Amino acid sequence: MYELAQALMPPAMRSRISPQELRRIGRFLLAGGFAALVNWAARFPLNEVMPFGAAVIVAYAIGMAVGFFLYRFFVFEAQQGDARSQLWKFVLVNLVGAVEVWALAVGSVRWLAPAIGWTLWVEPISHAAAIGIGAATSYVGHRLLTFRQN
Repeated sequence: MYELAQALMPPAMRSRISPQELRRIGRFLLAGGFAALVNWAARFPLNEVMPFGAAVIVAYAIGMAVGFFLYRFFVFEAQQGDARSQLWKFVLVNLVGAVEVWALAVGSVRWLAPAIGWTLWVEPISHAAAIGIGAATSYVGHRLLTFRQN
């Protein structure tokens, strides 16, 4: 799997990403995908006892909690660090990521698509692209700030 991922990378990037870092990125994507699934699935039972908007917020918090523990123990192996400090940094990185994803998705739908005459599946493609970019910058934020290993 590492060989395939490395073969798909631009040459300048190949020498900079170690096999260990590439595995960490893979674990990040798996853990983040699972946390997103938990977020999405948690909203359904919550919606039975609270309004939709509140259910979305509570489900997001549940997904973030799952993501924090998966990233801390499974991805960055940072369980030795101060959990309280890591949690605040985790929330900060996720808030920045949420703003980034929103701005990219909405900007693409409202300004980019009309400017270039794009009309097919604008919202889902814009949202998916924004999530992908947000995942990349969130990885960097968590790697360098939240779970930084001194």
